Amino acid sequence: MNAGARLATFGAGLVVAFGGALAASGAVVPDSYVAQWSEGNDVNTHDENGNAADQQPTAPTFSGLSIDADGFVLSPVEAPGTTGAAGDLSFQIQTASGEAVREFTEAHDTDLHLIVVRTDGAEYRHVHPELDASSGTWSVPWTWDAAGTYRVYATFTPGAADAHDAASITVTRSVDVPGDLTLAAREVQRATEVDGFTVSLDGDLTAGEPSRLTVTVQRGGQPVTSLEPYLGAFGHLVALREGDLAYLHVHAEGDEPQAGDLAGPEVGFMAEAPTAGRYLMYLDFQVDGEVHTAELVIDAGHSDGKPSNDEGGH
Repeated sequence: MNAGARLATFGAGLVVAFGGALAASGAVVPDSYVAQWSEGNDVNTHDENGNAADQQPTAPTFSGLSIDADGFVLSPVEAPGTTGAAGDLSFQIQTASGEAVREFTEAHDTDLHLIVVRTDGAEYRHVHPELDASSGTWSVPWTWDAAGTYRVYATFTPGAADAHDAASITVTRSVDVPGDLTLAAREVQRATEVDGFTVSLDGDLTAGEPSRLTVTVQRGGQPVTSLEPYLGAFGHLVALREGDLAYLHVHAEGDEPQAGDLAGPEVGFMAEAPTAGRYLMYLDFQVDGEVHTAELVIDAGHSDGKPSNDEGGH
C-alpha cells in the first residue's frame, strides 16, 4: 500500500521526539524503572480483594525538566567554552550509582536523540551523537554560534530489549556560553519560511484536551508532495513549553512509512497541553535527502474557552 492510500487524512504520520520509543538495554537498569514500566502496562488495577478495577486515567505530564529521571542521570556536559570555538559536545548517560550506560537498542532509526536549544527558544539543534561503547561517552562535533544559557536534552529508552512499550527517558542539563546576548522574541507564529519552503500550522491547542494539529508544507506556492521518511516518519516534531522548556506530549498520526514512500503536503499529529500558555514547536522534515527545520509558535487556551495569559487573559 502506498503512502497516499495509507495516510489519506493527513498525508503523513508524524513521529514526535521524546514520546514513547522502543526499549534500550542499559549497563544497569534500576529496579524502580522496571517496576514503573510494569505498573504502567497493567490494563487494570485491583482492589483489596483481588478483583479487577478500572484504572484511573492519569493527567498528562511533562518530561525533560531534571538531570535525573527514573534512576538515570545525565552527566555534566563537556563542550567548547566560547562561541566560534570548534570542539566536541560530550556526555554520558549514567545510573544513579555513576555507572555509564553502554548498550542501547535503536529507536526511531537512532539510539539517542539530542536536542540543544537556548532558553529563549533560539539556536535550536536536533542531532544524533555517536557512542563510544568502551567508555559509554556520547559525542558530536560542536561549535556554539551565539552566547547564552542552553538546555541540553538527551532522550533514550532503557530496559529489557523486549519491553517495547516502556516509556522513554528524557534528562537535561544547562550549559552557559559567555558573550554578548541578544534574546529572541517569541510571538505566535503559525507560518514560517525555511530554505525556500513555507510551513504553516492549522488547529488549536486546548489545555487538558487532545488537539489535532496539521502542518502544511509548500514551496513556491505549490504543495510539496515529496516529503521523505525521516527518523521513521514523514516529519519529527519537538514541542517545548515557554517558560520552563518542558516537553509537550504529542502523538503520531498515521502509519510508519516504508522505504521509498513519499507524502505531503499535510502532516498531522495529536497534541495534549496540560497547561495553557505558549508552546514552541520545531518540525524537522526531509526533501531530496536534506533535512529542514521549521520553527512555529502556538498558544494553548483554557478548556473553559478563556484565552491564556499570553493572549490577554488573567
